[in-house]
Amino acid sequence: MRDEDIVESLARLEHEQWSAWTNHFFTEQKPANIQKWRRQARTDYDDLTEPEKELDRVWARKVLKLFEK
Repeated sequence: MRDEDIVESLARLEHEQWSAWTNHFFTEQKPANIQKWRRQARTDYDDLTEPEKELDRVWARKVLKLFEK
């Protein structure tokens, strides 16, 4: 796969991730969620809870699948 093809595949996946998050954000704007998201945004990955890390790992695994192609 050419570099530009890889970039396009990664950009497509990043858009999918952003779109999923944005749709979730718009439908779940509750004070408790906003407080949680602010905390997560200020937290380094290593300091997240295991369930929070797993949500990021889901997307990391999707990246790996792209490289397996």
